[in-house]
Amino acid sequence: MSANTALTGFAAGIQYTGQAWPEFAQHAAQPVIAEGQSAISEINAQSVYQTLLGADALRYVTLQVCGAKGSGHPGGYASSAEAHAALMMLGHTNIVTEVGHHAPGFYAAMYLDGSLEEMGIRTMDDMMARFREKHGLLGHLSGAIPGLLAPAGPLGQGQHFAMAGALLHRDKLFPVTIGDGGMGEPYVLNSMMHFHTAFPEVTNFLPTLIWNGYSQEHHSMVSLMSNQQMTDYWKGHGFDEVVLVDAKAFDDSAQDGAYVDSSRFSHGQRLAFAEAVLRGVEHAASSAMGGKLTAFIIKQLKGSGVHTVGAKSHNLYPADTLDAEHIKAGLQRRALPAEAWPIVRANFQRAGGGPAVKTVVTEFEMALPALRLQMQEFAKGEKAVPATAMGALVAQVGQQDPRFIVTNADGNEASAMKNINDALKIRHPTTDPLYNQTPIGQVYEPLNEDACAGLASALSLFGSRALWLSYESFAINGWPIVQTVSQAMAELRRKTPSIVCMFTAGALEQGRNGWTHQRPEIENYFAGMMRNGNSFALFPCDANAIQAAYEYATNSVNKSMVIIASKSPLPVYMSLAEARDAVQKGAASIYESAAGDKGTVVFAVSGDMVLLPVFEAKDQLEADGWRVRIVAVLNPRQLYRPGDVAWDTVSQPDNAFMDDDHFHALFDGEVLLAVSGGPSAPLEPVLLRSRAQRRDTLCWKRGETTATAGEIMDFNGITAAAMVARIKA
Repeated sequence: MSANTALTGFAAGIQYTGQAWPEFAQHAAQPVIAEGQSAISEINAQSVYQTLLGADALRYVTLQVCGAKGSGHPGGYASSAEAHAALMMLGHTNIVTEVGHHAPGFYAAMYLDGSLEEMGIRTMDDMMARFREKHGLLGHLSGAIPGLLAPAGPLGQGQHFAMAGALLHRDKLFPVTIGDGGMGEPYVLNSMMHFHTAFPEVTNFLPTLIWNGYSQEHHSMVSLMSNQQMTDYWKGHGFDEVVLVDAKAFDDSAQDGAYVDSSRFSHGQRLAFAEAVLRGVEHAASSAMGGKLTAFIIKQLKGSGVHTVGAKSHNLYPADTLDAEHIKAGLQRRALPAEAWPIVRANFQRAGGGPAVKTVVTEFEMALPALRLQMQEFAKGEKAVPATAMGALVAQVGQQDPRFIVTNADGNEASAMKNINDALKIRHPTTDPLYNQTPIGQVYEPLNEDACAGLASALSLFGSRALWLSYESFAINGWPIVQTVSQAMAELRRKTPSIVCMFTAGALEQGRNGWTHQRPEIENYFAGMMRNGNSFALFPCDANAIQAAYEYATNSVNKSMVIIASKSPLPVYMSLAEARDAVQKGAASIYESAAGDKGTVVFAVSGDMVLLPVFEAKDQLEADGWRVRIVAVLNPRQLYRPGDVAWDTVSQPDNAFMDDDHFHALFDGEVLLAVSGGPSAPLEPVLLRSRAQRRDTLCWKRGETTATAGEIMDFNGITAAAMVARIKA
């Protein structure tokens, strides 16, 4: 064993080297993946030997890079190392993960295959310097890291990216590693079961369960399951084939318990375990690519091969540095002979046809069919349903783009968007024309907002168009993955269609359903994200404006676009041309009095139905001698000052903020009243920039069961009388 070696090239900075393994010269004289090949040609003694070398290299790099910062998560990934190495050696490199805590291991793979050189990380020294640092390797995965397909943060999201990849690229396998710590979340398997029911022909994704017995700080909730129970659990969710490799069956070191550390086996048994994993992964991959829904499970103790085991291996703390004896000992146990590093690098660089940064599907922009949307011009003054007007455009997108998918948990028909179902059909195994059901439909309807948001977001991130529809009252159940993908899109080095959502503004429309359907507070979440730089909340004021908003959102790239609108017949205030201009600029006046000697009252309004009491108040104020201007705030993000928004930090930046002259022409007056049918946060940019000395807000307070929209607005104090009283006060 030696420290501070003179390794050069990409391996510079690797602190320890070890003695050559038995039969090293026989089995590792040359990389088993030959130049020009993309995978091992067969499973034999050499390929097994070098797979285990790769697994230990991944473990070593993971532990050293975490130790460099006394921070990060090595333990969970360590128990996946043989499976990850096997996938790569078999040429399957389009790998995603559900586990953000496996990030350092995935970075290790990208370091070893050379992908991180794209961001200037060429050596181990470079990697240590930039791990968990700004403009470096963040603590959880990001889709912006070269060679890595998707972000990983909250548990239960990774499978969506694998399913989206499989749907878009039927000729490639998309493994997704899943930790048993996250198996307490039922929607992981539930979402895959629904996807398989809807897309039974798409089986080229491979859930790979890392079953190590522990979660972040305790035993996993499935740690007491037997192998048969775990197999039955997966089969009960529609999996035809479950391949389980248990390290316990290879243990010759007399370890206690159901979970064992394979790194403590004799060298021969370590190779036997690695061979079983390699053969198991090969069989599982072949099964998945051959049309069977398949899962692979590797069972070994958390922390196998690093500094400690169990939940204690999960996270490093400030004292766990490279100078700490237990970290040094862990690295020394895993140290490879110097001659092993170029062998591992060559194998991993060649796997999959080249470094992941040059080969995985998300490193390329997907060609999209051109869209020609035919809009319906509604006359000013007539009544039209905004949701239905948008539905007609959604139908056109789906008819022109066969890959386009609409997701909805609560039903399009309930949101006055039945025209989507009529045109695109609900994807369902039961054919029934009455309900627009067909096995080849483009409308995906799991009764789970997480599954809806997950698939739509993943498709957008992977380069395809999609749309998530929901009530705003239920959207919070799926929103975290949209936020994750929005952040990933802000960092991407390529263009991809924006994630587009439309949430029915149910707060004012769902009186009879009561507060369960009246949760517009999520609009504050959207408003908070507008400062991110690539997040937009759109509030079209009528049926023409919603068409302009959907066109704007659908044609955008690398952004999060949320449209909030009603499903009730409402007056039309703007022409299509005016709406397009207003969506681009952020706001527009939809009414202004001819005269008034008391001064000007400006209403800044986000929403559509809430304009009804605003126009009532206008009549009363004009009668009292006020001049009234009603400004529809359609795209409040564009009303911020440039310095308020991180627009210059994101990919595909948009700095089309309204300048001061145009802003003040719209919003200057003696009194400014900001009015929203939801919360007030979307109107923050107006209140920040307004020069009105007297300004106030009227907005949502809380839900209640009512018979009409007027009654719920009255309960919240959003009435014409309240507006007039507030202005006079």
